[in-house]
Amino acid sequence: MFRPLRLAVPARARAIHLGHLPNTNSPIVPTLSFFNSITPPGEKIPTFRVLDGLGKPVEGAELPDIDEPFARKLYEHMQLLPTLDTVLYNVQRQGKISFHMTSHGEEATVIGCAAALEPDDEVLGQYREMGVLLWRGFGVDAIMAQCFGNHEDTSGKGRQMPVHFGSPAHHFHTISSPLATQIPQAAGVGYALRRARPRNIAACFFGEGAASEGDFHAGFLLASTLPAPTLFLARNNGFAISTPSTEQYFGDGIASRGPGYGIDTVRVDGNDVLAVLAAVRAARARTQAGGRAVLVEAMTYRVGHHSTSDDSFAYRQRAEVEDRKRVDNPLARFRLFLESRGWWGAEDEAALKERLQKMVMKAFRHAEAAPKGQISNLFSDVYGGEEPWNITEQRGELTRLLKKYGDTYEPWRNELARFKNKGEDLTAAGAVASHD
Repeated sequence: MFRPLRLAVPARARAIHLGHLPNTNSPIVPTLSFFNSITPPGEKIPTFRVLDGLGKPVEGAELPDIDEPFARKLYEHMQLLPTLDTVLYNVQRQGKISFHMTSHGEEATVIGCAAALEPDDEVLGQYREMGVLLWRGFGVDAIMAQCFGNHEDTSGKGRQMPVHFGSPAHHFHTISSPLATQIPQAAGVGYALRRARPRNIAACFFGEGAASEGDFHAGFLLASTLPAPTLFLARNNGFAISTPSTEQYFGDGIASRGPGYGIDTVRVDGNDVLAVLAAVRAARARTQAGGRAVLVEAMTYRVGHHSTSDDSFAYRQRAEVEDRKRVDNPLARFRLFLESRGWWGAEDEAALKERLQKMVMKAFRHAEAAPKGQISNLFSDVYGGEEPWNITEQRGELTRLLKKYGDTYEPWRNELARFKNKGEDLTAAGAVASHD
């Protein structure tokens, strides 16, 4: 049988010769080939790193532009997170607050991102971004006030779950419990900034578990088709509550999804604060300059429980967690770097931990003793404009119940004592009455 001679023509040459489809940049090739990777066959998406596990710069790495005061500030905020988390976790176990979520193991990701953003960039967090607010000067007292829901809570006047922070003054959008809702919202915020404040971007935090929600795809599609300066910051900490990442998706993490939406993407070692700082700085510059979305996937590991409602040792070995604390500890890695530069020592470490502990405990005692806000706050700030009839009716119903039982029913009397004005803002003469 006669077989025509086939010359080995490089794929690139064939592609140029055969052209491409209309309205695309996809080259036409005469050979059938399936692919399941955005990298060349046999290769994986790389992870950017600056410091190794011993705090030494890896070969060929370029350190980001930092000086000693800035480096110390990074480390001090990284240490503040576990100090706060430990106290609030124990406080919840004592029944003094209802809920808490820690950032144990993710300190470098959160603080590195916070330090790389501009202070007036709009941040839409998921629920482990307390460190962003602390970096921006929100303050430990404000953190405690929100978690205790007392009258000093500026996030939600004591009406929201603990760790659901918000602060317009710090350009931090209020956290909401439903998973991944902030992702499409961030695309909209970015689009608004492009039109009104082009020097700023929207920064959206989410975990790899949230990326399994439909809102993830809706947000990415919106940000890519209506170009918006939105920086998507994925914290891949290995677990979505109790589901390990190996069971969440059959693919190479979250970074592989960015190019599918035409979004520039980088993966970074999330336990290396200098790598996170450098990557997010570069990603922010790219986002702001091009007016388009960029995705950063930070690879880290959650060594704490998902929340105070979770026991992670039910789905992973305690030894695994202890090994990660020892081998890949973001705090230890950066401390070793500081010590190698002569910027930190044992005395600095002891003094810092003592100072942070005193500061956090002082804020805790103050927040615990402070009264809750006025009960009438239940009905304010719900709607703009004239108050609707149903809110007025509900206020009137509660007022009648307080007048009837507030002084005679001991559980109610004890609870009212915890509130500012002890409910008199509703029951006193002149308070708004219901429609009868």
